[in-house]
Order: sequence, then structure tokens, then C-alpha cells
Amino acid sequence: MVNHDSEYLEYTIVAPEMPAMFDGMKLAAVATVLYIIVRCLNLKSPTAAPDITYQDTPLNRFLLKSCPILTKEYIPPLLWGKSGHLQTALYGKMGRVSSPHPMGLRKYLPMQDGATATFDLFEPMGDHRTGDDVTMVICPGIGNHSEKHYIRTFVDHSQRQGYRCAVLNHLGALPNIELTSPRMFTYGCTWEFAAMVGYIKKLYPHTHLIVVGFSLGGNIVCKFLGENRANQERVLCCVSVCQGYSALRAQETFLQWDQCRRFYNFLMADNMKKIILSHRGSLFGGSTKMEDADLSRLYTATSLMQIDETIMRKFHGHNSLKEYYEKESCVHFIHNVDVPLLLVNSADDPLVHGSLLTIPRTLAEKKQNVIFALTLHGGHLGFFEGAVLVPQPLTWMDKVIVGYANAMCQWEKQKPPCQQKKEWERDRVTS
Repeated sequence: MVNHDSEYLEYTIVAPEMPAMFDGMKLAAVATVLYIIVRCLNLKSPTAAPDITYQDTPLNRFLLKSCPILTKEYIPPLLWGKSGHLQTALYGKMGRVSSPHPMGLRKYLPMQDGATATFDLFEPMGDHRTGDDVTMVICPGIGNHSEKHYIRTFVDHSQRQGYRCAVLNHLGALPNIELTSPRMFTYGCTWEFAAMVGYIKKLYPHTHLIVVGFSLGGNIVCKFLGENRANQERVLCCVSVCQGYSALRAQETFLQWDQCRRFYNFLMADNMKKIILSHRGSLFGGSTKMEDADLSRLYTATSLMQIDETIMRKFHGHNSLKEYYEKESCVHFIHNVDVPLLLVNSADDPLVHGSLLTIPRTLAEKKQNVIFALTLHGGHLGFFEGAVLVPQPLTWMDKVIVGYANAMCQWEKQKPPCQQKKEWERDRVTS
């Protein structure tokens, strides 16, 4: 009996401590989860206005005054908007909230090598505020086209502001359009974009052009403008959002696990493989440059660089991956762009390494026509805005591009007629 009583007493003494220990473990687990959430969502990060690099000129002062969103605080959604990964993931998966469906007309342009470029043309929903005819010529991101949600949202917003929009469909990107030659879009090929711009210039001889590029499209439009001075004729300005400027310098960063960049590389490579394989008959059938060995290497590729080495560089006969990246990157052409140029990037973009941002910053420090805006948050083509959880249909990016374009159109409108005539005649001579 005595032994049983002692065991009972020991049990009654120890048992009350057990719930307290479990409560402590629960609190520690909750604290750990909260810490991880705060770190992953970057909740402690402050909101701020974009970091603007520019030279103090009358035009730049006018642009920043007339487009105040560039100098005001950008406030992303409170719970998740400070995470570049979530901004990027939501853009990639969802595109935009309540995306509109603008109605356009698809145009087909035969190219000299047998390829067929396509673009969609959307007329404005009303008059532009200046009364002028203005056309946005838009180049989407990698493997994108006019039917992507972020493009549809931007086009609808631009139409409502009185802009005509022409959106390039990257060669091979539309699932229902077959390739007519053994070639598809590449990182820096400007042929299709040039064909679209040329068509717009002929169809609307009095229109002003606003050139807009998203991600890979930003590289293409800046390279297009810098390749030939004549390409800048009738162009009021250019806006590039979230591009990386140099594929050669970006190559090394895309193989790093920092900011999960290697994982994003894998996802984009997988998407590129799907696009290429959907045109397998056109690219690999018959007497084309592609061989069965290329197809085998494509199946096993896990990065964009492997696909570029196996497939993409061969479309234009580049002898090496280095040569392909060197000749197709806008970093070697962008200094020739003399029209007003707005370059926008986000510091938390998981696809664009911070070391690449020295390119636009240095350019803005040296050239009077360049403004470089770097936001603290926004991810890759995200830039969502909203109070707490649900983002707004229009993003900060949509508003900035149209606001900058409005300011440029207003600047052009208030020029003395004699100055406008001189610039028009100069453009005709250089073309």
C-alpha cells in the first residue's frame, strides 16, 4: 500500500507540469511560424516612393511634376505585397484581377524569310486629352501575346485614355497560330516588332508613337530604337518595365539559388519547352536547321541557357551562346536611344539580379533623356496595389506608363509649332 501511495503522490505532483510544458511548446511553434511569415512576406519592410535617377532638365522636371505617381509612395497590398515572390507568382498565375476583354483586330504580316508576324490592333475608346492621334506599340514579355491578362488590362486602360494600341504576338507564342517558317521569337530579334511599327506608320501617317516593352519586350524595344536612328522617327517616348538589359551578365545570376532564381529559371525553361514542342513539326520537320539531336537535348534541358544553346541561337546563325547573348542584348544599343526613355525596375524582382541595375542607373546619370525608376517592391511585372488582401484591377505599373505617356504628349503639344516642324523635318531626313 505504501508503495502505491508514493507512486500516486509522485503522479499527482508531476502531472500538473505537463500542460504548462505543452503550452510553452505551442507558443514557441506559433512564434516560429509568425517569424517565418514576417520574414517571408517581408512585412517589416517599409513602403517608399521609387528611387528616381535622372538629370535635372526642363523636360524631366515637367515629366516628374506631370506624372506625380512616379514620385509618390508606392503602397502594395499589406499582407503579401511586400514579397517579390508573391507579387511575381500572382502575376504569373493570375495575371490581373477582373481582367477586361478589349476587342481588337488581328493583323498578319509576311516576313522576308517566310515567317508570318501577327499583332492585334485596338482602337481608342475616345479622344486623347491632347486631341492628337497617339498609338501605343507594345512588346510583351517572354512567350507572351495580346491575350495575356496583364496585356489586356493595360490595353483597356490605355484605350480609355484615348490611345490606340498595337500589341505584338511573339512568333510562336499564340497556341492557335502555326509557324510558317522554321523560326520563332528570340531574346532580342526585332524583326517582327519593326514590321508592326512600319505597318502602323503607313496606316496612320500622322500618329505619334509611344513604345512600350515588358520584361523581354523591354529588351527588344530598346534594341529596336538603338539599332537605327530612323527607328526613332515619330516616337514620342519609350517605356521599359522589368527588363534585365544584358543576357550575358544575367546568365550567371540565373544559375544561382539566391532569391530562388534557379527555380524560376527551371519554370521558364519548362514553359519555353512547351512552346517549342508545340511547333515541333515546323521547327524540326523537313530540311530545317534543327536536328534530332537538338530535340533530344531539348527534352532534357532544365534551364533557359540550355535551350538557348540548343535551339534559340541557331535561328539567327550565332556560333556560340556568348555571341547570341552579346548581339541580342539591348545594353549595346540603348545608349543610341535619344527619345525620352523611362526605365522601371523593382528591387525585389526575383528574376533581375541587383547587379544588372547598374546599367540603367549609369545610363540615367549620363543621358539627359533617361529616367530610371526603382521601386522597393513590385516583383516581376507585379506592382499590385491594394489595401490589405485583394489587389486593385489596375496596377501601379499600368498607371505609371499611361501617366508618363500623358505627360509626354502634353509636353509635345505645348511646343511651339516651329519647333515641332523642325523636328518633323529632321526625322524625315534621318529616315
